[in-house]
Amino acid sequence: MKVILKEDIENLGKVGDVVKVKDGFGRNYLIPRNLAAEATKKSVKQLDHEKRLIEDRLNKIKHDAQRLAVRLESHSCTIPCKVGETDKLFGSVGARDIAEALRREGFDINRRQVMLDEPLKSLGVYTVPIKLDQDVEAKLKVWLVRK
Repeated sequence: MKVILKEDIENLGKVGDVVKVKDGFGRNYLIPRNLAAEATKKSVKQLDHEKRLIEDRLNKIKHDAQRLAVRLESHSCTIPCKVGETDKLFGSVGARDIAEALRREGFDINRRQVMLDEPLKSLGVYTVPIKLDQDVEAKLKVWLVRK
């Protein structure tokens, strides 16, 4: 019997996979527990259609992220900071500060997307990676200047 999995099942497959199982396992365990549905021609076509829709949506999201990455890499962000006499900041500039500065400049960036290893603590120019999608990352120039 062939079934379409509705949930990830260890040692069997992932959601959306069409797998062949023994008749009793499919009828008595998978289908009653709503873990799988019988794979008919109609349900397989519907599954293929849904996969194409999801793939198109993911491609659009990735394309938008790539366009945003190009915009971010051609942009530089200037953050004015209070500093002492030795050009050391009072406090530090973190991911939240960078995200807020980008939001003021018209970019919709979440603080979790800003990949800072550690907060910035002195004046200067820094290159900060910003993760926009699974495999799309932009390098943003951040200028910390005296207020």
